[in-house]
Amino acid sequence: MTDFLKQLSDRRRFLSRTGSGIGSLALTSLLGRETKAEIPKAFQAVAPQARSVIFFHMTGAPSHLDLFDDKPVLREYDRKLAPEELFEGKRFSFLRGHPKLLGSPFEFTKHGLSGNELSSLLPHLGSVADEMCIIKSMHTTEFNHGPAQLMFHTGLNRQGNPSIGSWTTYGLGSDSENLPAYVVFLTGNTPGAGANLWKSGFLPSVHQGVQLRGTGDPVLYLNNPKGTSPEERRRTLDSIEALNRENFELVGDPEIQTRIDQYEMAFRMQSSVPDLVDLSGESAATLELYGKGEFASQCLKARRLVERGVRFVELFNGDWDTHSNQENRLKTNCRNVDQPIAALIKDLKQRGLLDQTLVVWGAEFGRTPMLQGDESPAKCGRDHQKDAFSIWMAGGGVKGGITFGKTNDLGNEVAENPVEVRDMHATMMHLLGINHERLTYRFQGLDQRLTGVEEAHVIKDILA
Repeated sequence: MTDFLKQLSDRRRFLSRTGSGIGSLALTSLLGRETKAEIPKAFQAVAPQARSVIFFHMTGAPSHLDLFDDKPVLREYDRKLAPEELFEGKRFSFLRGHPKLLGSPFEFTKHGLSGNELSSLLPHLGSVADEMCIIKSMHTTEFNHGPAQLMFHTGLNRQGNPSIGSWTTYGLGSDSENLPAYVVFLTGNTPGAGANLWKSGFLPSVHQGVQLRGTGDPVLYLNNPKGTSPEERRRTLDSIEALNRENFELVGDPEIQTRIDQYEMAFRMQSSVPDLVDLSGESAATLELYGKGEFASQCLKARRLVERGVRFVELFNGDWDTHSNQENRLKTNCRNVDQPIAALIKDLKQRGLLDQTLVVWGAEFGRTPMLQGDESPAKCGRDHQKDAFSIWMAGGGVKGGITFGKTNDLGNEVAENPVEVRDMHATMMHLLGINHERLTYRFQGLDQRLTGVEEAHVIKDILA
């Protein structure tokens, strides 16, 4: 029996080390004690421009036609019946019958030396327009929130794939010994796809995003039970680790190693997380720059996280699903996010961090040029639109002060330089120094990758 167990252990250990293909290189670098990970040569594309990512997702999808993509023709035909080609044979979530067009009530202004054009709802972002690369030609295959959010994050419209944050930490490891490599913040409505947007899917669970809460304990169950001293906690963890290592030696399951590593991370986070969320050391000028509110606090913490070596920070903000009362809801939402995001870009730049931090702002899709609901300003809105929408990037090797791509006169279709979601993913990986075609993980007999099996292209025209 002893020989049999030894043979079984050896076989399982061998499979655990080889079954994931070259992915075991990244797993080893992340789980090991040395967290200053280099990009494994198997994944490498070019010298990395960015070391970290701050990824903004506006839950529910804001209207590109009211924020980034001005359409004078649409304004000219406001409240007129829409041309039939805009809706005939196409699927929408809620539009029915023969809808009317809806022109934007907001003015657009050119900003900075670049002349990047932004809505009057975004005056603070206008002050950093020369840092922004606005991509106006995004499109996707999904027109409902959950599947589109999954597509935007994982490259697949259903559950089970790792998020882009998980792929990033899988490929690069972490530069922080005392904080998770992938951190998530939420304000407003929870996304329709929920925690699947920051889960690790088939990758080892060490790559899953860790949510930091805005109220109460930043991380649940991080503090010791009442009456338990740090010394007692340390002895308990050492005993648990010994048992887990014995089990790992027997079965070779990498998830056991993940469990060991996460216990240790939680112990170190007991001191690092309180320090992270304590903003008392920030200057009055910095606090004033970001403004007030939970989202502003999260943006400031995002800067503090990348300073401390965290690889991927995602901030979800909602609710941008404006089927009705769009004008007032856009005003409120933009007022909440405009100043903090602009402040983050300024803060990163003045600290010398913007060049090595890729900032990405986007959502799952855009909104239609057709009016949904009542015509009155207080009630009208826009339905979901998958065929054309806008995102923007800044820092981390991206050209600032440019616009890429174009939509037609009504903003419902891409007219120049279409960008698929997988092209966005490939570009982000490239800026991090990763070849998206080589970053694979063996699962269910296939070498899985973030960008899937279809062609994905790095958007070379936006690279600095």
